[in-house]
Amino acid sequence: MSDTELPETLDIRAALLSRLRFELSMGMDVAPRFAMAPRPTEVARPQPVPLAPTISARTPPPLAPVAAPAVTAAPIATEDKAARWAALETAAMACQKCVLAKTRIKVVFGTGNREAKLLFVGEGPGADEDEQGEPFVGKAGQLLNKIIGAMGLKREDVYICNVVKCRPPGNRTPLPDEVAACNPYLTEQIALVAPKAIVALGSPASKSLLNTTSGIMSLRGRWHAYKGIPVMPTYHPAFVLRQYTEEVRRAVWDDMKKVVEKLK
Repeated sequence: MSDTELPETLDIRAALLSRLRFELSMGMDVAPRFAMAPRPTEVARPQPVPLAPTISARTPPPLAPVAAPAVTAAPIATEDKAARWAALETAAMACQKCVLAKTRIKVVFGTGNREAKLLFVGEGPGADEDEQGEPFVGKAGQLLNKIIGAMGLKREDVYICNVVKCRPPGNRTPLPDEVAACNPYLTEQIALVAPKAIVALGSPASKSLLNTTSGIMSLRGRWHAYKGIPVMPTYHPAFVLRQYTEEVRRAVWDDMKKVVEKLK
């Protein structure tokens, strides 16, 4: 093996190991098949004949590169940010803006690192979340934790919240007026975290963030944007549990690989 082949071989080996770890974390107990593209045949290119240097009085000197101006957002003072978080959470906990306030047990505000580079947005709380007041703590949350771990992160490294902060009865999809009532809370959460990327879990979260009527099947796997922040829509963990096929798991894996690459 030559020195030029070694890095490429290591890259392939690392990619295979990473894929296998992800599949094992999601419960797959057979080795997935990988389609390897054939190595293109190298064709020797003719070497250019060096020309003698010429000196011309008309040849202008090379221009020095001009650095692009740095674009930075105005920083938020730490004390102001903490005050905004406190005010936002207080308002959410006391919210009575839609009918979900009448049936909830607890407001499920959000959890995790408020300085995170990666933010996950789900649809709404389920029964377990409504009981405990924390997002993604049921079976779907356990799967999300495994997905986060397969990405090389921990739950406390990311921030997790939902489009609506109260459980819709029977875990139904949130209604448009319920989403609209909760939207100011989500908008402020995203602004305060200021993540480098957002993962939209499922169709309702993707539609809300991207202001679209397109479904998750057509949205996932491609980068979109929310106020300049890259958004990767993917399947909701609850959907993965219901449709626990290699195809669905591979789709989530492919989406998360793109997220990990973006965070680099």
